[in-house]
Amino acid sequence: MSDFTPTENESASHEDELRAEGWERQFTADEPRLSESVQLFESIGYEVRVEEETGCGRECNVCFSAAPERYKVIYTRRKSEARDQLEELF
Repeated sequence: MSDFTPTENESASHEDELRAEGWERQFTADEPRLSESVQLFESIGYEVRVEEETGCGRECNVCFSAAPERYKVIYTRRKSEARDQLEELF
């Protein structure tokens, strides 16, 4: 098992890719708020993506360094049908 931690530039590049795909970073959370938030976003019609928090580029990384597996980043985007309907309007 490798201990790969992306550099700040790699994290920024990944964030740019997600943004280009329509994903919007919401916030970092751990349980139980993580599951609650995912359910809430899904219930109001969003696609939800959950990824590991790298802590790169943040001012304070103490929590991430101590227990990196606990923290996840929530990304959301409108579901495909909603995006298609919005594009048709404009």
